[in-house]
Amino acid sequence: MTDQPYHIPALFTQSLDALNIKPSGVYVDCTLGGGGHTRGILRRIAEAGGGRLLSFDQDMDAISRALADEELSGNSSLTLVHGNFRFLRNFLCYYGAETVDGILADLGVSFHHFDDPGRGFSFRWEDGELDMRMNRNSTLSAAKLLAEASPEHLADIFYLYGELRQARQIASAIVKARQHTPVTTVNSLLEAVRPLINPRQEKKELAQIFQALRIEVNGELDALRSLLIQARDALRPGGRLAIITYHSLEDRLVKNFFRTGNLEGKEEKDFFGRNLSPFRLLTSKPIVPDAEETERNPRSRSAKLRVAEKKTDD
Repeated sequence: MTDQPYHIPALFTQSLDALNIKPSGVYVDCTLGGGGHTRGILRRIAEAGGGRLLSFDQDMDAISRALADEELSGNSSLTLVHGNFRFLRNFLCYYGAETVDGILADLGVSFHHFDDPGRGFSFRWEDGELDMRMNRNSTLSAAKLLAEASPEHLADIFYLYGELRQARQIASAIVKARQHTPVTTVNSLLEAVRPLINPRQEKKELAQIFQALRIEVNGELDALRSLLIQARDALRPGGRLAIITYHSLEDRLVKNFFRTGNLEGKEEKDFFGRNLSPFRLLTSKPIVPDAEETERNPRSRSAKLRVAEKKTDD
């Protein structure tokens, strides 16, 4: 496990190109992770002749790794922010960067999280604890959620975030199992839900269950909604917003927001029928990894990059 990379960034060159980095610009990497995109942005800032980057991560492990990395910790252009990107505007104001020229968010989970049995993100580690917290200071773990949530709440989680048709049955099985033994480990969860899983789609459906729990534990969709609204207001005219999503719930939200400028996806037009969205779409269809990238990094296969530019006044 020590030979596994902390994370390999998806759509690396495409996402850096999307930011259109210019001299003295101010940029944000909302998801530091293993530091791949952050390193790339810093190098382009240097090539442009200077600028500034603020890199966020709510996981202190990622911040600690960056602080121990000479290329990152020794770079005067970089500000590391230990915090959730849902508080983007507060942190930008705190660090004296109220408006910015580009924002990148890679919404994927770091390889480190999937590959560490102690984090509970993957069904591969049957002896692992059901944690799933990105922020270890959070009080809600997957085990706590499974112990306390009502059958109705669990069913909603699996249906809305896992898009599982058998959501109610899965919820009922977990509630029944926890009456006898706490569902606190990956193995105990698997034992409860496996009878309801299609053997021919086992990996897919188990991944959907774990995705649903992870989204709920970390409030991922609410955080994304907050990011979109705050990014819209923080971007300078001509600034770029680039977001890499990994499942349809995220992608649909980003697509509709870029198109309309609001979370409801409601298109508003002026008297002349012109779209009033503050964004100009730079990707009519999402950018996806090519065959070479997916072969090199299979975990990138579901990545989708969408890019929008904030309209200027003229």
